[in-house]
Amino acid sequence: MRLRNRILSIFAIVLVLAFGSLAATLSYNSACPASATPPAGSETMQGLVFHCYGAPDVLKLEQVAKPVPADDQLLVKVHAAALNPLDWHYMRGSPYIMRLSSGLGAPKDPRVGVDFAGTVEAVGKNVTRFKPGDEVFGGADGAAAEYVVVRESRGVALKPANVTFEQAGSVAIAALTALQGLRDRGGVKPGQKVLINGASGGVGTFAVQIAKHLGAEVTGVCSTRNVELVRSLGADHVIDYTQQDFATGTQRYDVVLDNVANRSLSDLRRALTPTGTLVIVGGAKGNWFGPLWPPLKAAMLQPFVDQKMGMFIASLTQEDMQLLGDLMQAGKVTPVIDRRYALSDAAKAMEYLEAGRARGKVIVSLN
Repeated sequence: MRLRNRILSIFAIVLVLAFGSLAATLSYNSACPASATPPAGSETMQGLVFHCYGAPDVLKLEQVAKPVPADDQLLVKVHAAALNPLDWHYMRGSPYIMRLSSGLGAPKDPRVGVDFAGTVEAVGKNVTRFKPGDEVFGGADGAAAEYVVVRESRGVALKPANVTFEQAGSVAIAALTALQGLRDRGGVKPGQKVLINGASGGVGTFAVQIAKHLGAEVTGVCSTRNVELVRSLGADHVIDYTQQDFATGTQRYDVVLDNVANRSLSDLRRALTPTGTLVIVGGAKGNWFGPLWPPLKAAMLQPFVDQKMGMFIASLTQEDMQLLGDLMQAGKVTPVIDRRYALSDAAKAMEYLEAGRARGKVIVSLN
């Protein structure tokens, strides 16, 4: 008995030390190094980068190597880019678990941004759908820079003539999240009742319009100052959360799209029909689990209930980028832009975005 207890004690100590070591490794922030020098002889451009984890002031505008398109890629001169919560999660290195892939102590990839719109400057020899001079929009790593490269078969499409570069540059991450979250994860059908929690934010403003396109009866949840905005986007009903609690009302919804993680899982489930679907696309802040905690709780509960629940992360696909372009061309989706910043003021843009009060999208303009 004594031997067994001693072995268990040793095992517990080793386990605690292992977790403590892992926690220390994941949470460690390296000091910010001096600006990197582009390779000798390479063409350069201005690009937004971060060489260490931290607050928005780690973002720096530097001269970096201009990308060269591969055989299946386009080189795009960027006119506008958008910032997303995804960007500040990478900037902060939070939740810490993501550093297993993004880099321990400091980021492996210093580039910032995904959403972009611009003009094709050059194409690889295998590219057939685009040519120099085409106006395009889409998503690719390092979009917050003067130039970006993107694969022809991935997230890029021709920009509709009836939207600006700034509007088109706001689309990729947020609109794809709304589209795929509602259509694919939520399975929204015509006539269903859909609740969008956080209807005035980046994903929410697209979600209201896309849910209407899918034929749903849409209820948007937002603050008092955003009620008229959400109504103007086509919402059938708007709930001002400062005046009314959607979780305690009598209305039940077939699909709830949660963009803000400001309600408990039980509150969100209470708003669903017995067989409804909860799609979690927005996450709580936090260094350790952050946006992963709500879907983890949902995954643990899922086997015991009839309601479907889980987190959703969008994929950059050429087909859906083209669909979003068609919806904008037809006037069924109109991007909402809150504020515009110059590339040199990107740290201020990130600070505003991180505060969580943006109405629609925050744009970095390169014009």
